Amino acid sequence: MSFTWTHEIESPVAAPRLFKAAVADWHNLGPKLAPHIIASASPASDTIGSVREFKFTSTMPYSNIKERLDFLDAEKFECKQTVVEGGGIGITIESLSIHIKIEPNSKGGCVCKVVQTCKLLPGVKAEEQAAKSKETASSIIKAAETYLLANPDAYL
Repeated sequence: MSFTWTHEIESPVAAPRLFKAAVADWHNLGPKLAPHIIASASPASDTIGSVREFKFTSTMPYSNIKERLDFLDAEKFECKQTVVEGGGIGITIESLSIHIKIEPNSKGGCVCKVVQTCKLLPGVKAEEQAAKSKETASSIIKAAETYLLANPDAYL
């Protein structure tokens, strides 16, 4: 069964800073902000097709996730990724792609729009999978936001 969900997360942080911290550099920032979840990460280049990997602690139901960069427009704060390994692939998910676009708003902050397209394995409930994925997306954005608000000179 395939399904798509959309999730919007508002932030008082400017779009360029949030994109850099929560998307482009999350492989560096994530392990610092969430060491209880992310054990380590290896970066991808800005080259289409490059892969970055996150290795997780035992608190997660899977040990790693590898994401392939399919599209990047750093000037428009937008990217598309496909999960190629880990993160539930082969367990609950057959395939998974994520489109992230961070748009400035009139208040000086931004709205992070996440669209995930997922093909689930038989027996997996779409509502439960979507809820977990939305919670993860919100957690990443809010962790980066908290860091950026506390560190106003970071990711300028």
